[in-house]
Amino acid sequence: MSYEFDFASVFEAWPELLHGLINSLVLSAAAMAIGMIVAVGGALGKTSSPKWLVSIIDGYIELIRNTPFLIQIFMIYFGLPELGLKFSSNTAALIALVVNVGAYGIEIIRAGIESIQKGQVEAGKSLGMRPLQIFRYIILKPAIQAIYPSLTSQFILLMLNSSVCSVIAASELTAVAGDIQSRTFRSFEVYFIVTCMYLALSVFFWTAFAAIERTFLRKPTR
Repeated sequence: MSYEFDFASVFEAWPELLHGLINSLVLSAAAMAIGMIVAVGGALGKTSSPKWLVSIIDGYIELIRNTPFLIQIFMIYFGLPELGLKFSSNTAALIALVVNVGAYGIEIIRAGIESIQKGQVEAGKSLGMRPLQIFRYIILKPAIQAIYPSLTSQFILLMLNSSVCSVIAASELTAVAGDIQSRTFRSFEVYFIVTCMYLALSVFFWTAFAAIERTFLRKPTR
């Protein structure tokens, strides 16, 4: 093999990679925060709404879960402008991520809510607790304990899926890597470093989420 590895030119662009990494984190965090609002609203809608609204929510979930994320991005960035809705690449990426994670989050949160035994809710009502108190003290924490692993997995997947947003030139890590590769022509070196960066991020977040679960969501031992 005659290929000579040269990481020097890639490391010279380290500030660009770091900037792209920060943009990826900001994009992922914003999408998760907004997506969870969508997910909570949709989950409550599925569990306590009229059938017509449940049907709309189900249609949204099935549409998103059964179409490629790449097509969803293209539809928002290239398709919606034909209807008069034009977004910047970063805004389109955020909307696509929110729409995608919201659909998966609805089902995760719905499963958590439905895991709460009805007898516990009835007991809260018999004690004169208001609906908000019942949700806060009886449903919320046990539901979070039940769905926490799935939610954290979804966040990791969301962060990794943000790399697909590079196809519309959103300013995140993979897009920055593409720019560096086009200047240096060191494809292996660039994408090897980016792979390590994504891997390090995933390991960091898995560790952080596990620590949070042990500290705040540990179930009492009998």
